[in-house]
Amino acid sequence: MSLPKILKKILAFLNCSVYTVFVSTYPHHNYNKPKEGFAMKGRIHSLESFGTVDGPGVRFVVFVQGCPMRCAYCHNPDTWSMTGGTMMEPAEIIEQYERNKGFYKDGGITVTGGEPLMQVDFLIDLFSLAKKDNIHTCIDSSGIAFNRNNTEFMKKMDTLMTLTDLVMLDIKHIDEEKHKELTEQSNVNILDFCKYLNEKNVDMWIRHVVVPGITDDETYLEQLGYFIGQFHNLKALDVLPYHTMGEKKYESLGIPYKLHGVPAMDKNKVVEKKAVILEGVKKRRAEMS
Repeated sequence: MSLPKILKKILAFLNCSVYTVFVSTYPHHNYNKPKEGFAMKGRIHSLESFGTVDGPGVRFVVFVQGCPMRCAYCHNPDTWSMTGGTMMEPAEIIEQYERNKGFYKDGGITVTGGEPLMQVDFLIDLFSLAKKDNIHTCIDSSGIAFNRNNTEFMKKMDTLMTLTDLVMLDIKHIDEEKHKELTEQSNVNILDFCKYLNEKNVDMWIRHVVVPGITDDETYLEQLGYFIGQFHNLKALDVLPYHTMGEKKYESLGIPYKLHGVPAMDKNKVVEKKAVILEGVKKRRAEMS
């Protein structure tokens, strides 16, 4: 058996924990590259016909399979593995979108995950088809796969951005060390992705989950606001309360839940935390004016 096949079996057995390092180092790699003459396929975890929290309006939501992040509060740990899911062509997804097209008048298609940017070639093909029908396109991403130093990847990103109406970017933590503790990954490329979206004039919504004792420190929240306040393409800020509903899924998958015992975030306090972030935004914009 060849070394790649052996490695693949080992990584699948380990639920891709080592694979995380590999894909973070080589985010441009196209794991779904088709043979010549065949359509590009995406590795899809699941589809949702009527998403209401995944961008403007009612959305057709595509959950891709595979993610290098290991966020402590991730509610989709079943999307982590790079080897699961179902292989689908872009045309198959557009066909399913068309079945309920009337409901998406003010919505569109959102690709989330998993990490969509791990399958950038597939996204280009999918969004190219979507744009032929004037469908609003949105990517819900952690930004972890972004790598400005990879020329091949950046060429593809430049193409993808011409087909993308909105990017919803989830910033887990503004501090790099805290981010590593929370996700097992650095946030350097993620923050750079914010700058790139601004350069490309792609509308951006920022999301931040407030976890008691972990991401609710007001010093860091103000720093987050100060950072995103510099971007003219910032269109919305979603500050979301941490909940414990995903813990049962971890138990069923046999994955230790790192935040066991951490209480759900008080929704009333989330309003206060969002205000702190907005103060940081105002401060940055006042300095820029």
